[in-house]
Amino acid sequence: MAKFPKSASVVIIGQGGIVGASVAHHLIERGWDNIVGIDKSMIPTDVGSTSHASDFCYMTSHDHMTCYTTMYSADFYEKRGHYQRVGGLEIARVGDDERLEELKRKVGSARAFGTNAHMISAGEAKERMPLLNEDMVQAAMWDPDAGLVIPRSQTVAGELVEEGKATGRLQTFANTPATSLDIRHGQIHGVETPRGYIETSKVVVCCGIWGRLIAEQALQDLPMMPVEHPLLWFGPYEEFNGTGYEIGYPLMRDQGNSAYLRDTGDPVTSEGGYIEWGYYEEKAPRLVHPRDILEKEESRLSPSQRDLELEQIMEPLERAMELTPILAELGLDEKRSFNGLLSVTADGGSIIGESPQTEGLWFCEAIWVKDGPGAGKVLADWMTDDRTEIDHHGIDIARFYPLQNTPCYIHDRCYETAFKIYNPPVHPREPYAMGRNLRRSPFWPREEALGGYFMEAAGWERAHGYAANEALLLDTYGHRIPERHNEWDNRHFWRVSNAEHLALSENVGMINLSHFAVFDVSGPDAEPLLEYLSVAKVGGDTPIDKGVYTHFLDHEGGVKADLTIIRLAEDRWRVMCGGDTGHRDYVWMKRIASRKGLHAYIDDRTDHLGCLGLWGPNARETLQAVADHPAELSHERFPFATAKQITIKGMPVYAFRISYVGEQGWELHVPFSYGLSLWDLLYEEGVTPVGIETYANSRRLEKSLRLQNADLLTEYNLYEAGLARPKVKAADFHGKEAYLAQRERESQPAYLCTMTMVDNRDEQGVPRYPVGHCPILDPETGKVLVDQLGRRSYTTSVAYGPSVEKTIALGYLPREFAVEGKEILMEYFHEHFTMRIEAVGYRALYDPDNERPKS
Repeated sequence: MAKFPKSASVVIIGQGGIVGASVAHHLIERGWDNIVGIDKSMIPTDVGSTSHASDFCYMTSHDHMTCYTTMYSADFYEKRGHYQRVGGLEIARVGDDERLEELKRKVGSARAFGTNAHMISAGEAKERMPLLNEDMVQAAMWDPDAGLVIPRSQTVAGELVEEGKATGRLQTFANTPATSLDIRHGQIHGVETPRGYIETSKVVVCCGIWGRLIAEQALQDLPMMPVEHPLLWFGPYEEFNGTGYEIGYPLMRDQGNSAYLRDTGDPVTSEGGYIEWGYYEEKAPRLVHPRDILEKEESRLSPSQRDLELEQIMEPLERAMELTPILAELGLDEKRSFNGLLSVTADGGSIIGESPQTEGLWFCEAIWVKDGPGAGKVLADWMTDDRTEIDHHGIDIARFYPLQNTPCYIHDRCYETAFKIYNPPVHPREPYAMGRNLRRSPFWPREEALGGYFMEAAGWERAHGYAANEALLLDTYGHRIPERHNEWDNRHFWRVSNAEHLALSENVGMINLSHFAVFDVSGPDAEPLLEYLSVAKVGGDTPIDKGVYTHFLDHEGGVKADLTIIRLAEDRWRVMCGGDTGHRDYVWMKRIASRKGLHAYIDDRTDHLGCLGLWGPNARETLQAVADHPAELSHERFPFATAKQITIKGMPVYAFRISYVGEQGWELHVPFSYGLSLWDLLYEEGVTPVGIETYANSRRLEKSLRLQNADLLTEYNLYEAGLARPKVKAADFHGKEAYLAQRERESQPAYLCTMTMVDNRDEQGVPRYPVGHCPILDPETGKVLVDQLGRRSYTTSVAYGPSVEKTIALGYLPREFAVEGKEILMEYFHEHFTMRIEAVGYRALYDPDNERPKS
């Protein structure tokens, strides 16, 4: 046996699964050496999810990163001779029109993100999958690249580990659990095991269903939970006797029944001679805390394979037998059947990245087999290059705020995620019902009394509109606001929001912006830190109380953060970010400060300051009516993009003259204790409460304003996004070299364009109001537009703008198509709609000269 090492460049905890093996492989591929992998059991694993996984891969998803990791993984398996590309069906049963529409939407996402799925008829589905009862199928989606990892992902994991060891760069030790992590001053220093201590500055946790237990050793938690997944085996099934196939027919998903089915090929193969049927419980999913998972010697099959109770699946199984009668004809092998454990997370995304609390402690958790090699590549690229090919905001561990890492929140959100794995279709705007009412602004009691239609972001309850406004505003503005007759387009949307939008533009409204993430940065190195992070100049001769709209970049010039920084004093700044991005921005600031040895204090003020946006043509007049010193609010004494401390009836308010809604006005930042009084005072002055829908969607799109993690991504630069500054500051900043190189190009590969729907009526004559990501097509060929870097065009944001009376979309288009006035196509639910390019780069449709905010 190899001598146990005393030190390592990287220690992988959970080496035996497909994720740990893929991480090791890709780290070696990227040049890493002296890697030590340990596992609590065998390598490859005999206890983890990899040991029992169904091992099938579908390419389809509504998420770009997921499509990327799955497609990469399928190709990776195939190049190694371990993938059978048999194709996969997803069927819509007769009568399940909602599922049929979801399949059409999936095809749209497939086109947007580069997979090859398309719709087929019931007859074509039957031809491909003879086990189907054709009379129960109205249509299907066909994914030609879907397939099975053969003979097992467990086999692939073992091969990758052995290959890694053969390079001399990897040592592995089975039956060697991590008993504790050595963390000092926020930095990983080593791993303790029963065999001894390993000194290291990098640890990667790939423990799957046990991931939270390792996180606990670092005094943190992960928002994920194992959930039971019933897997049943029917047989013997001898259709493929003598073929040598690991699988004979295509895969089949019956997601309307929250189930899937596949054959296991020739009886002589590893799993052969059966029909496997799997189910995801959509009514009462069974979560299992990792501390309650049995040890190997205690379990009948393995710790990740728990005993199955047939009562829990009889209803969906009976439905499955109607669709695929073969299940009723074959015998159920009860001894072989079990509940497999897999991980779900609080928002459905994987958890990858460096711990926000501990430098050098990395996680690669909640990964399906179909994404294992892709996730390994993402992590290795991230550790090596500090960036990934596809923007990783949706998988970044830093996306979760501390409150989202608490036990009750984790359980409730994971429970809800678990019953939505397959069914019902999840709407792009769909709010979670659990884990709610955690963060409420000081204005919340008034919003609730007004009948606020609440959604949630970053734990904050945000009203998108108010029922109390419906009678008055819809009476006044109803004729200007179209009704949405398609239920999907109208779901989680309230018509009154557009009425509030119009009322604000004609008079004055107030919007609760307390979800802003607010950080005060001070200390001896506050200025060099923020100056290095920011593309725009925020230090130097920047005046006190000047607000600067700026960005953080990665070192390749990709857009990492979109925010505003106000200089509060010579040595103090206020950084304001969107609620969705705030914690990632906070972690990035801390990380850069640590890397550069800068001493700055970053004080999270989010839960101390409420904010009301007061905007509209009468905003100044309204604010002057209640301010103690109204003359201070004149245009001359309070210029645009500046801030100052004012008092309103004695209340201290930090007023920032800025606008994200294209109207005159201020953000009014106030200590929580004064929040209700400020709301009441403005309400008594006749100010209309306006929901966040106007701010976040309808007016934002009318102003062609970009949103981080939607329109602004690390795959694109500021020149492509239309946000490059006219001059480049003298001071160095992160990503400056790449930024300068991009500036020197004659043109960019793509440009973020503002588009409008020319005619939004579908084939039935119903006006459509798209939501979500929709592929953008060449009208001559019908193919998705792809730029010279291989990036595909899709809508990054879309909303109806009531002031311009058009549906507006943003999206990156290849240079040759980015021509104002040109018409292209957008695909939505399998139909094509003509779009007109209104602007290339930044130019608003509403008040294009930006006169109203500066009036």
